[in-house]
Amino acid sequence: MDDKHEVQHMELEAGSTKNEGGLYNYVPGSDEEKRLVRKIDRHLLPMLWIMYVFKLLEWFKADRTTSYIDRSNIGNAKVGGMQADLKLSSSDYSLVLSIFFVGYLLNEVPCNMILSRSTPSIFLPTVMVLWGGMSIGAKGVNSLGGMVAFRMVLGLVEAGFFPGVMLLMSCWYKPVEMSKRIALFYTASLVSGAFGGLLAGGIIEGMEGVAGTRGWQWLFIIEGLATVVIACVAYFVLPNYPTTTKWLSDSERELAVARLGTGRDEEGEHMSHWQAFKIALKDPKTWVFMLIYNVLNSVGTISYFFPTLMTSLGYKGRKAQFMTTPIYCVALVISVINGWNADRTGQKAYTVIGACLCGIISFIICVTVHNNAVRYTFICFGGAAIWTSVPIFLSWMVTMFDGREPRAISIALINGVGNLSSVYGSFFWPSSDAPQYVTGFSITTALIGFAAILVALAKWRYQDKGFAGIPQRGTRW
Repeated sequence: MDDKHEVQHMELEAGSTKNEGGLYNYVPGSDEEKRLVRKIDRHLLPMLWIMYVFKLLEWFKADRTTSYIDRSNIGNAKVGGMQADLKLSSSDYSLVLSIFFVGYLLNEVPCNMILSRSTPSIFLPTVMVLWGGMSIGAKGVNSLGGMVAFRMVLGLVEAGFFPGVMLLMSCWYKPVEMSKRIALFYTASLVSGAFGGLLAGGIIEGMEGVAGTRGWQWLFIIEGLATVVIACVAYFVLPNYPTTTKWLSDSERELAVARLGTGRDEEGEHMSHWQAFKIALKDPKTWVFMLIYNVLNSVGTISYFFPTLMTSLGYKGRKAQFMTTPIYCVALVISVINGWNADRTGQKAYTVIGACLCGIISFIICVTVHNNAVRYTFICFGGAAIWTSVPIFLSWMVTMFDGREPRAISIALINGVGNLSSVYGSFFWPSSDAPQYVTGFSITTALIGFAAILVALAKWRYQDKGFAGIPQRGTRW
């Protein structure tokens, strides 16, 4: 073997080479690619996970500061809450919660437009610094108008985070790698749900009256400060896009782009925002996935009522709060296992359908059975079905749009409309339906069944890039 062919052979064994025309020969599954993926994981996943935890703590903070006492039933008058301090009526409180989603929906597309042409390592941490700083400043809010304005602007600021994360991950990972990673990322919501309320309660009780400040105000201050600190670390850890990340070598950068199969990291680079917006709106997949995500999120609003459901099962006081934790723990284990399996099989859509079918069975049992132990068990499995279907759906959805800028807009539209379910989902569970909550479980069952049908139709029409299009060994890009 002459020297030239020996060098090419050694490069091929390492995972890649260039042919005589300068084209990149991508070799899937090489040691070089495995090392690169591990490097990407180290820089991306832990940091995004921590950032998402603090995002969720901020998102649900208003609920915790007003209703923690009711949920835990500790009856300690000195703790009080935001609702009492600001003299909010029930309708005022609903306005405070709902106005967040107005800002959130309005700013998602503009934020992702900006992110598609900017540097994620600056954009995402800056968004986090802004909402953390606003949280600290919320101590000065002393009226309904102030809290409404705060929540509205908070929605505008936070709108850039979640769809931005989905866009960033889609620019680094192949479709066959997405499910387990988004499932792992999404466990942040489960950890926040399991322990966020307990943390909030500890701060509200333990810090009540310190330095003349109410406990709920300390909750905003402490979590806001922690958010800013995490964001400062993220500036130095998060990557940008494969072609602009400094901690990649030239060969790693070429491999990072080539392994995506279409070079999609650079697609749409010279497209105007208006052109990208029109492409996203004209793509029927945008509207189909928007509907699916809204329906799945509507089912997920059951999590707002877990403490209430625990009370209907006979658990009181702190025990009702503690009994929500196993629901999230079961969901965490099942969702991660299914995320790994969806990548292994390449069948994201079928995994979502399977999770929906599990949810249908679980919620039917919850509404028809009167044994509280059985109901609790299937509330756990129903929750696992929801938090399996949502992240795996997201991992499927983000791979179905080509071109960074049109994909950014489609993701933002789908996420924004999907989260509107949080506004109307609270009406599914009227307190008059206790203890069986027939209305809530019936609507939830119908919606998750509808989601399964929609996913099956979308799979039939658009297929699944979790399996199709995986480059074969020796493919040239």
